[in-house]
Amino acid sequence: MFERIGLIAKQGAVEIRDTLSYLVQYLQDRKRHLIIDECCAEILGRDDLETIAAVDMGQHCDLAIAVGGDGTMLKAAHKLSQQQVPLLGINLGRLGFLADIPADAISEHLDVILNGDYDEDVRCLIQATVHRQGKVIHECEAINDIIIQKWNTARLIEFDTHIDGTLVNCQRSDGLIIATPTGSTAYALSAGGPILHPRLDAMLLVPIAPHNLSNRPIVVDGQAEIEISVVTQEADQARLTADGDSQLELAPGDRLLIKKKDKAIHLIHPANYEHFRLLRTKLHWGRELC
Repeated sequence: MFERIGLIAKQGAVEIRDTLSYLVQYLQDRKRHLIIDECCAEILGRDDLETIAAVDMGQHCDLAIAVGGDGTMLKAAHKLSQQQVPLLGINLGRLGFLADIPADAISEHLDVILNGDYDEDVRCLIQATVHRQGKVIHECEAINDIIIQKWNTARLIEFDTHIDGTLVNCQRSDGLIIATPTGSTAYALSAGGPILHPRLDAMLLVPIAPHNLSNRPIVVDGQAEIEISVVTQEADQARLTADGDSQLELAPGDRLLIKKKDKAIHLIHPANYEHFRLLRTKLHWGRELC
């Protein structure tokens, strides 16, 4: 069970060196075949460990561990999505919705997980294709969200939204978030969207500061195809981002097709993982306000 383990870290994250060193020693003591990515090698300053690029990690291990925060988990998940290698997160970030093992309890949790007692959580991805003048000019995917947002302007941007070929609305706003259930606790939550349970086969559309205040978030079937048509007439006033990374300047007339991807991310959690307990902890539900 999990004999070949890969470690992935954020480039230049020297603050995780002690945790990373502890994890390397822990896995070596338990006779696991250890592989690290180039960022780990740089942080550790070691050349005696098998090192490969993170994008190739999925071909060489049966478990990957991301050391950092949720951002590191997202980047690791993107690199592993084609091979669908299980992914575990050691949390040194702020929230830890995805990376849920505390850095001060690594051995406590990994002892149990490496003995085969854990929960596996399958999370969907979404993908976007951008069509311009009848040609596909860009493709990207996201675990949290794909966003159309205003750029280089103080004005609202305009776009039309269709779902499965049916017009939903013509919108003027700062943008639109199309989120997975995983992404419902990210930017979509800050913009007023609902929290979706990770097992739901659904997508979430959340407008960002809409001009029409009756324009509310909606939840659609996970098999739906969402089409966004850019109506704004000025170039580079709208931009596409995926999981926080800027992807493309959008031009008037661009069409974005967004749907669920046929690949998934497999997250490994400690045994008896509970999504609602995670929400209570991270969002401070039930605590006294003062």
